[in-house]
Parts: sequence; C-alpha cells; structure tokens
Amino acid sequence: MNLVSLKTVLAVQRAGSIVSAAQALNLDPSNVSRTVSAVEAAVGLRIFERTTRSLRITEAGARYLARVAPLLDDLDAAQEEAQRMAVAPQGHLRMTASVAFAIERIVPLLPAFHAAYPDVTVELIPADANLGLLDQGLDLAVRLAAAPKGDLMSTRLMRTRYHVVASPGYLATAGAIDHPRALTGRNCLRFALPDFRSRWLFRQSAQDDVLEVEVGGRTLISNALALRDAARAGMGPVLLADWLIDRDLRAGTLVDALPDWDCTATQFDTGAFILYPSRAYLPRKTRAMIDFLKAELG
Repeated sequence: MNLVSLKTVLAVQRAGSIVSAAQALNLDPSNVSRTVSAVEAAVGLRIFERTTRSLRITEAGARYLARVAPLLDDLDAAQEEAQRMAVAPQGHLRMTASVAFAIERIVPLLPAFHAAYPDVTVELIPADANLGLLDQGLDLAVRLAAAPKGDLMSTRLMRTRYHVVASPGYLATAGAIDHPRALTGRNCLRFALPDFRSRWLFRQSAQDDVLEVEVGGRTLISNALALRDAARAGMGPVLLADWLIDRDLRAGTLVDALPDWDCTATQFDTGAFILYPSRAYLPRKTRAMIDFLKAELG
C-alpha cells in the first residue's frame, strides 16, 4: 500500500462511486476497483460496501479515512512547501563564527543578505568555541584555521595573513621593530591560546627556513577584538589577522611592524573556511548564504 493507493480510495469516497473517481483520476474503473480491494486487504477491513449499482462507505471505513485524509493533506502541503523552498531560498538559517569574525565581517553584510533573500531569517551565533553543527542544529559554520579535516564539507571562504602590528605611539616610545628577534623581551600582547601565547613564526619567503621567536608579555587576552583595542591603546605589539586590522592599517591607527615578513602562530597557509553538514540536498537557504559570503569576502 502506498500514498497513491490511499489517495485513490479517498477519491472514491469523495466522488461517491468508482466510475466517477476513475473519470476524475483519468484511470480505468477496473484499476480503481483493484486498488480499493488491495487497500482493504492491507488494512484488514472493508472500507466500502459495493454492488454493481451502488457504493456505500462502512462505519469502520469512514473512521479510517477520517484519520488518513488529514495525514495525506499534510504530506501534500509539506511537499508543496519543500518544492517552493527548492525554488526560492527561505526558512530559518542557523550559523556560527568566531566572535571577532562575526562582528567584523558577517554582521556588516547582513543588511545586503536580507535585501537579497527576504524570506530567510538568520540566527548568527558568535562563539570562539567550535560548536558542533549536527548536535547544535547549525546549518553552517565559519572556522578560522588551516584546511579543516573531518566528515563535514568545507570550502575556503578567504585566505588570511597575519601581521605583527603596533600603534604609532608605542613604536615612537619603545622603538621600531626591525627584526622578528626584536620582539623577544618586549611586552607583547598575546592571544590566550597555546599556539599563540609563547612563540610566533616568521619567514621572508616560502623557500626560507622558518624562524621561531619566543614572545612574552604581561597581557593575555582570549578575544581578538580586545587584543586589537589593546594594541590601539599602545600597550604593545600583537599578532592579528589581516581581516581584523586592514582598516586600522589604512587609517594609520596601527602599523605593520614587520611588513617584509610572513607571520603566523600555527601555519602560514590559513584561511576562513565555511563548513556545512552535507553536499547532498543542501537547502537553498544554506547555498544562498555560502554563495553570498564567497561573493562578498572571497
């Protein structure tokens, strides 16, 4: 027994006869009669009392179809809604990104996204912890790291490059930083993560050996926005990603202290990656956000 068979039985009930239902469904009456018999055999009750001239629904049949009809209507409605969503992005999109990236890069783009996709609501969850997509019910995440590994699908949103920056006031007082080793002994501002807090890595080209420089300082902060503010205030040099400081570099509120060096705390080839659970049957709302972010930030 399938949905088509149940819909055929309902059509017989509504039409009042097998012949009328067959005409409405553009089927042969004998096919409709066989379908009714098959459904009756499957459910174990007689739905219709029928003779060659009349058809009457039984009490048990009426109760059965009264329960079935709303379910079939709900399934039809669900299918129509799914088909509409396959045409135009709509629905509720849950996404996460680090606090700094969410505030600096995603929030400013939301007005344009909503203007392009008015039927999509966005729930943005800024979090520096890596929230699980499946157990948290998230549609996508933006992660800042080297190429991610695991079962999730991923696509690179943008490449990132790190810079050692400081305020003009700090450099005027403490002196210019003419070599990465000049950072040792300075009061550096450090991100409170194991890979960032004790040593930074430098190279002048991809072919050069990597120079590892020990760093220290009196201030450790677990938020990149707060680190940037501390650097703006002249508290010391800091290692930050380009997407977080590009406006400061243009405005002169921060200065790239080592412009001829590649800098990092982990790997030199890092970026922002979009992660999502599966490529199969990817909802249009999720695809719309992925394509939008790649167009705006890629």
